[in-house]
Amino acid sequence: MNESVEQMGALAVPGTGERRLRRSVMHQRVRHASNTFMLGLTGLATAVGIAPLVWILFDVFVRGASAISVQFLMDTFKPTSLGGGGIWHALVGTSILMGLAALFSVPLGILTALYVARNPNTSLGLAVRFGTDVLSGLPSIVVGLFIYTLVVSGHGYSALAGGVALAILMLPIIVRTTEEMLKLVPKSLREASLALGAPEWKTALQVWLPAAMTGIVTGLMLAVARVAGETAPLIFTTLGSNNLSTALDKPIASLPLTLFKYAVDPSKVRNAQAWAIALIIVTLVLLLNIGARLIATWRSRKMY
Repeated sequence: MNESVEQMGALAVPGTGERRLRRSVMHQRVRHASNTFMLGLTGLATAVGIAPLVWILFDVFVRGASAISVQFLMDTFKPTSLGGGGIWHALVGTSILMGLAALFSVPLGILTALYVARNPNTSLGLAVRFGTDVLSGLPSIVVGLFIYTLVVSGHGYSALAGGVALAILMLPIIVRTTEEMLKLVPKSLREASLALGAPEWKTALQVWLPAAMTGIVTGLMLAVARVAGETAPLIFTTLGSNNLSTALDKPIASLPLTLFKYAVDPSKVRNAQAWAIALIIVTLVLLLNIGARLIATWRSRKMY
């Protein structure tokens, strides 16, 4: 009541309402200018952050596209005097290494995530979560040296050792993404299964896990993208090879190792092939990340 009386009194004074209107308009203009300025800064920061990625992608595409052909993809290693050959042996080796890494890391990662999601506040659950956080930030070359000391030094370079090294790098990503996806599953779904008499393990494997499967697949794709271009751990574990090999107990070729060898080769033919391999790896990583994004978007739309 007192405020309305004061406002009426202020309006009764000549020029008071007009001055307040001017101040309000000026304040609105200042706010609009500040908002425009900050939006411009955020847009500039976004452009600066994206520019290196666009530059790298453009440069790799321009340099690598000219060397890619069907023969390059389907042929194996040949001397530069015979044209340089192709990278079929590296594609096969990379597929074997990715398969081994997934075979070792996916079951262990999913089971670990099930335990952590089921018992998040226990001592073991907290220790596992802390360990995966530390492991996710561990340099890949350290993992390579660890597997070299543990496996390679006694048995020699092999595809198996490379698969173990890549599995260690994939494991924390799989554990954390699976755990987060399991947390999004409604508790009522698991409780309903338990109320119907299903044991805990069957509920976890047949109800809880399938409900989060889309997100788990997304995490697996991100984990594969994480290790697709790793070179350091493979130098200490698989060594690389110029021959097509599928033996798990022998050195094996891979795209990152072949890229590394061709990039430091003085031959211009090998350098051109190195750019082509770089384009293949970048394309693979982009496709995996885009696929993961599409799956996550589809899942969110399906939920809501």
